[in-house]
Amino acid sequence: MTALWWTETGPSDAPVVLLLHGGGVGAWMWRDQVEALRDRYRVITPDLPGHDHSAGVPFPSDGGSPAPGEIVADLAELLREVAPGAASDTTGATVVGFSFGAQLTVALAAAHPDLVARAVVVSALTEPLPMPGLSAGLSASLVRAAAPLGGQRWFARLQAKALYVDDAMFDDYLRTARSLSAADLVSMTTANAAFRIPEAWADFPGRALLLAGGAEPRALVRGMRDLHDRLPGSELEILAGAGHGLPLQHTPWFNQRLLGWLDEQN
Repeated sequence: MTALWWTETGPSDAPVVLLLHGGGVGAWMWRDQVEALRDRYRVITPDLPGHDHSAGVPFPSDGGSPAPGEIVADLAELLREVAPGAASDTTGATVVGFSFGAQLTVALAAAHPDLVARAVVVSALTEPLPMPGLSAGLSASLVRAAAPLGGQRWFARLQAKALYVDDAMFDDYLRTARSLSAADLVSMTTANAAFRIPEAWADFPGRALLLAGGAEPRALVRGMRDLHDRLPGSELEILAGAGHGLPLQHTPWFNQRLLGWLDEQN
């Protein structure tokens, strides 16, 4: 049984949709998507390690290095609990991930195609962002030094605005920011920067929808195009002018796009 906190909404016999949040936020970021999906889907929303209700589950590491593969294994275990053998069923599991959650979605689909029938990848970083003169060690030191600011209300307001978190979700954001330890924050940001497309992604037999904003960093958009090129048959859409936060910044568009695509698959 997974150690992660998670909740579910919707009919117990409906197709499963697993929603994976980004770094620094929580399952609450999917509030509007859960509302849109709940009548026709069994929606599973976990908090990832170190975040909010899963703050007691440390970000896994191996010899001091982040080990996100353990999170993938934990999520696979969660899918086995809620949707055993899903990929063999046309109404099986769909995994939707944003940012760090999108990286986990790619890794989960590549490693466990027996559990994942469909993948929706939203704004996954798959190559390093250009940071001239900033080494990985220095970057981690800066993240560690800045970590205490995350729990300050004034700083959290600035961060929330940058992430398109609205006022109704600000208290959730602040609570989550305060739940993240400096060690977990460093591990997560290090893992996020180190993520690369797994070779097995090219062999994923399910369906995939890839979404990103046209105003996101060029490296991220380039990586999303690479994901598309490596998986023939996947769908890619870049929304012009959109930043890093499609589910929160362009909620009506995102929900319509997601529901329309799911209806096509089912």
